[in-house]
Amino acid sequence: MKVIFKGIGKIFRWIWKLISFARQLIINLLFLIVIGALFFAFTESGKDPELPDQAALVLDLAGPIVEQRSNTSPLDSLTNSALGNDQAQENVLFDIVDTLRTAATDERITGLVLNLRDMQETNLTKLRYIAKALEEFKQSGKPVYAIGDHYKQSQYYLSSYADKVFMSPDGGVMLTGYGTYTLYYKSLFEKLNVNTHVFRVGTYKSFVEPYTLDGMSDEAREANTAWLNQLWGAYTSDVASNRQIDASALTPDLERFVAELKSVDGDFAQLSKKMGLVDALVNRPQLRQQLIDTFGENDDHSFNQISYYDYQPAITDTQLPSDNQIAVVVASGAIMDGTQQKGNVGGDTTAALLREARLDDKVKSVILRVDSPGGSAFASEVIRNEVDALKAANKPVVVSMSSVAASGGYWISASADKIMAQPTTITGSIGIFAILTTFEKGLEKMGIYSDGVGTTPFSGVGVTRELPQGIADIFQLGIENGYQRFIGLVSQYRDMTLEQADSVAQGRVWTGQDALALGLIDELGDFDDAINSAAELASLGDDYEVRWMAKPLSTAEMFLQQFSSGAQVFFHQLVWGEVPEAMQPVTQKVVTDLSTLGNFNDPKGQYAFCINCLDL
Repeated sequence: MKVIFKGIGKIFRWIWKLISFARQLIINLLFLIVIGALFFAFTESGKDPELPDQAALVLDLAGPIVEQRSNTSPLDSLTNSALGNDQAQENVLFDIVDTLRTAATDERITGLVLNLRDMQETNLTKLRYIAKALEEFKQSGKPVYAIGDHYKQSQYYLSSYADKVFMSPDGGVMLTGYGTYTLYYKSLFEKLNVNTHVFRVGTYKSFVEPYTLDGMSDEAREANTAWLNQLWGAYTSDVASNRQIDASALTPDLERFVAELKSVDGDFAQLSKKMGLVDALVNRPQLRQQLIDTFGENDDHSFNQISYYDYQPAITDTQLPSDNQIAVVVASGAIMDGTQQKGNVGGDTTAALLREARLDDKVKSVILRVDSPGGSAFASEVIRNEVDALKAANKPVVVSMSSVAASGGYWISASADKIMAQPTTITGSIGIFAILTTFEKGLEKMGIYSDGVGTTPFSGVGVTRELPQGIADIFQLGIENGYQRFIGLVSQYRDMTLEQADSVAQGRVWTGQDALALGLIDELGDFDDAINSAAELASLGDDYEVRWMAKPLSTAEMFLQQFSSGAQVFFHQLVWGEVPEAMQPVTQKVVTDLSTLGNFNDPKGQYAFCINCLDL
């Protein structure tokens, strides 16, 4: 017995030594990271960008374009990196537009060069708002050039607004069109003996289809085809107008495209020039000289220039403080219950910002900027309750829909004084669902059984037991009640009968153009129009200040956020280093899909979410 206790003691001592070693290693790593962050902060601080007397502004956007910059905790950053979600630099849409508008009137800025090779694919609605600022810049009479080795779809859309589009002789323009594709797991779940129980209302509520089918349903295909064609029609119409070409040339059938490519011996660059997509094919030395001839030469033997990232921080805000404020609350991402995390809308956080605006006497009206495919029905109602409270306090609320305001995104918008969207906004998807997976068959196959007793029929309900039919009926009744509440809101605030609301609901996705015709929104307009409307509803005239509402980070959180980025590379390599690069996008897609349900946290398990609205 003494020998046994001695052996157990050794084991625990080794465990304690291992824990102590791990603790010291982590502390030392954190210490080194902090020292590195402090060194970086002190060496970089005080370096103000030099603004040349005369220079072209280079719009060299890198990373995604977002509605509002994310406040991310170091732990979230490391977790996202471990899952393969790169933390690219975020570019706030409104900063880009404001910068272009300032540059248009800045005498030091002699022109604009669009160098968008590192800009990520972006929804057309956001691109159109930037394009509006590009058009305003061109009205100043300053030249606008687009340069690039290759052009992806979003990059080319903005580039088409340039006076001249230059491309490498070895480049090409890649216009792939719009589509919505996802992976379907029904057969996989059957092989794994996983039961998927679906409760939904809405013919077109297709979120659950990847878990219950092996392909898109006819109803979802019909609805998705309609709005995708509208988006692509808007894209090709804009580009064709900019480039003075026939819009149909941008959507050739495969046979025609092959024939056109053969006519130029497979040279994509020559085909792009032949189609009128670019003005000239030039190599880098030739391009540099052309830009020097236009903007003058700097000390680096290139053209006089300043990067967007140097110019934007140097712009001073000339807006004077005012007692008349229009508060802007941004709801961007999937709607979750609780506090806000990176990329999501926290129901409690957003409601708190709306409440802060209501209790501030300087705030006279509010814009709720929505860019969300929905999520938790409960959290959506928490946010919408604060919209109602603002209205009761005689503070008008204008909803400005961005790229997507669907399902829960429409729920939080429904009771606003005015709803505005752009023609290419994706909205609607008015429906609700719940989904529950159980694993009793798989467990039984392994010889594992669940049994026991309980005081009520609900006691044994869980993922390890078969779902009783009565419990399934209860889930479905709850979903039907949630759907009736949803269309009840639409009926009440959009001046429709319940029958009319139901006819435009059923989970179907609509564009902003269709939503206007159906009465789901009040007016077509962008963010500028929403500002004007909010000022008008509050009778502010021109005397007001726009105030962006956001939860501030503490000093410690800001510091931790800055130094955490360096550690992300290590974790990314640690987790993904063994996965072949070509397979990483597939692996990440599966991880994302299968973790979506796990991230949802509605207390009643009821969701208003549009899966086809993602990644457009």
